Amino acid sequence: MATATPIPEANRNPAWAHRIRCMRQRLNRSRTLVVEGRLTRIIGLTLEAVGCRAAVGARCIVKGEMDSEVDSEVVGFAGEKLYLMPTGNIRGLAPGAKVTPSGRDTSVPVGPGLLGRVVDGAGHPLDGKGPIRITSYVPLHGRPTNPLQRTMITEKLDVGVRAINALLTIGRGQRAGIFASSGAGKSVLLGMMTRFTEADIIVVGLIGERSREVKEFIENNLGPSGLSRAIIVATPADRPPLLRQHGAMLATAIAEHFRDQGKHVLLLMDSLTRYAQAQREIALAVGEPPATRGFPPSVFANIPLLVERAGTGPRDTGTITAFYTVLTERDGEYDPVAECARAVLDAHIVLSPQLAEAGHYPAIDVEASISRIMNEIVSTEHLNAVRLFRELHSTYEQNRDLINVGAYAKGRDPRVDKAVAYHPSLTRFLQQDMRQPVNMADSARALQTLLQPETMEQGRHEEE
Repeated sequence: MATATPIPEANRNPAWAHRIRCMRQRLNRSRTLVVEGRLTRIIGLTLEAVGCRAAVGARCIVKGEMDSEVDSEVVGFAGEKLYLMPTGNIRGLAPGAKVTPSGRDTSVPVGPGLLGRVVDGAGHPLDGKGPIRITSYVPLHGRPTNPLQRTMITEKLDVGVRAINALLTIGRGQRAGIFASSGAGKSVLLGMMTRFTEADIIVVGLIGERSREVKEFIENNLGPSGLSRAIIVATPADRPPLLRQHGAMLATAIAEHFRDQGKHVLLLMDSLTRYAQAQREIALAVGEPPATRGFPPSVFANIPLLVERAGTGPRDTGTITAFYTVLTERDGEYDPVAECARAVLDAHIVLSPQLAEAGHYPAIDVEASISRIMNEIVSTEHLNAVRLFRELHSTYEQNRDLINVGAYAKGRDPRVDKAVAYHPSLTRFLQQDMRQPVNMADSARALQTLLQPETMEQGRHEEE
């Protein structure tokens, strides 16, 4: 004989059911108790607080005098002390100031309303065009992608620069580094790619640069046409280190959002070195010991975390093709940031200050540059042409001093004779007017035409 299931009291009594519904509504409306702490110490830009608990990466509000508030982030702790790093000016903070944990991680605004806008590292507009229409928020630090779910790089990306399209072909979803010392023309090269690329969306992160360069890049290198499909994240050198770091993360988060929408995104980051320097300031401020040339170990852990967020995504999503500028020393000294970047990037585009000083733009050092994905995305004929170009260029450079002083006699080495004959044409091929784009098809065609015998004869006559 089956046993009847007892009916709950709340279902048999409408009054009890009403009480339960009211209690549930009150619980849903109840606010989590927040324990406020107090500020006990400020050393440089590091804030120390006690009396509250918050996880690393959580946001806190520090209330100063005259009801001023300073947004900050937990970057470490020791015992009962929390170490905070502010994103704004700390003037007005006094001993005992209230520290209120927000209870949430940092999220940033994204959406089509950002197109054509210039924002800071917190997503606030800098262009005076009014509020930004936001459709959603995403985590600032992103979400890790399973490497086995990333699609392969199979398509070429036209960046509008002949030397890169033909000799250092970049694929959609590739991560490349532009290695240059000051004054080698990296901003000009970034501006050319921003205006001429085939990407759907362009995201530019100007991290730790001079304030003057931000406006110059937007007006001179980018222009109105380039800005219309671009998003600029600008955190100049005078901003706190945490905000500079957030600027690089925000630019990457925006690029990730559009990639997830199926768009092909071009991410330009100027510069990865300034991002590393911001992390160094934060790490040293909270007591992390310096290691390689004054950089703490966390710097070399954070660079791959940022770079690996770019690239291809899972199937049915878009791509992020990223270019990161890396500042290098002119004297060739060991640069740990540059070496770390070389290890995690898929291409190295090296700019030569000597070429820039000679008026050769873009000042790309072909011998020192490489694209690791190129062999997989271009034809065999294209690769053979690139190998011949590099052989001729390298042969001339190896014998440049002898040729210039007249110590080389024509006819001594056929390889050198051929390189000398081709040299004027090779040089013209590598130069390009910054206002004139050269698409992928024209770049490959020009490379094939350049290596024809009649081109060598023309170059020989010019040399004579």
